Amino acid sequence: MSMLLKEQEAKLSIIDSIANSQQALARILSSIADISSHSELSARSLKENIRLLTQYQATMCEMLQGIKLCHPRSGTPAPPWLNASRLPHT
Repeated sequence: MSMLLKEQEAKLSIIDSIANSQQALARILSSIADISSHSELSARSLKENIRLLTQYQATMCEMLQGIKLCHPRSGTPAPPWLNASRLPHT
């Protein structure tokens, strides 16, 4: 088996694992949504665990793709930088 084929199979296996993990997470969320609404501590703990799992999965995806995924940032965007020499003269 060629190295390229082995690499592709490994990547497909990891993608399948991530997809299964997402499905399991959806089932967990569905089954404990009612319970978490009654306990603030449970809701916070669940939120943190989901955040960590999502971060791990994003890292695995980035490794598979060989590129970084865009991570959302909060804040006020800066105004666009314009090169004065390229502005049209009016």
